[in-house]
Amino acid sequence: MVPVRPTGIAKSLAIGSPADGVYALGVARDTGGSIEAVSDEEIVEGIRLLARTTGIFTETAGGVTTAVLRKLAERGAIASGETVVLYITGDGLKTIDAVEPAVRTIDVSPDPDEVDAALAGLAV
Repeated sequence: MVPVRPTGIAKSLAIGSPADGVYALGVARDTGGSIEAVSDEEIVEGIRLLARTTGIFTETAGGVTTAVLRKLAERGAIASGETVVLYITGDGLKTIDAVEPAVRTIDVSPDPDEVDAALAGLAV
């Protein structure tokens, strides 16, 4: 078997030949589910969407989950009012390099007053 070199920013998911891929496909088929692919741009937008709507800053795998959910919702594969649960287990600080061009950072010292002042400046 020739190794597959994965590409993309979701490095935690970018394994060329996933050992459980066949099982994941089987579960999707058996349950009427689906498996989708998203681009790096969609992943970054998924990260931003989740942060904007919930305050959760996820790493790239959570961006994949959010982007796929968005794609399914836009396609009508998820009914209006249907309850959906996303498991987001990784913090965005793990993969800040993947979203650095799309986010604004503020450097502060570890002084609580300086952090408070910086956060107060962000209030909308």
